[in-house]
Amino acid sequence: MNVGRGVTAPDGSKSGILVRDTWNTAIVSELAPKPGDVVISKHRYSAFFETSLDSILRARHIDTLVFTGATTSICVESTVRDATFRDYRPVVLRDCTAEPIAADAPRSNHEASLLAIELPFGWTAESDGVIAALEKQRRAA
Repeated sequence: MNVGRGVTAPDGSKSGILVRDTWNTAIVSELAPKPGDVVISKHRYSAFFETSLDSILRARHIDTLVFTGATTSICVESTVRDATFRDYRPVVLRDCTAEPIAADAPRSNHEASLLAIELPFGWTAESDGVIAALEKQRRAA
């Protein structure tokens, strides 16, 4: 397992895989949490593993989760599988996930993961469709 393995960040600084307070776990400034937002720090590929995510979601009666992420075949898929095992309804945004692993290979890990998610684990959708559906629901409320 590569958790904790040292890597070099794009800016040349030292970082580590799933190591808190390194480039690899930093929140992109455009997505910085707002006051009242819940932030879950994870140290494994699934956001459910040894975190309070499940209890926070259950306390808020949340049963549908919308996923985005940078490595579809690892962190996104791991968390989607764990969400399914816990009876959540996961929806992965195809246009808001990406796959750097084997990106230049003839077969795409991204597409394979989306297929695996669509068959037994959840649903996939495009972000504009989800945004439109949420906006429609908000107007109806």
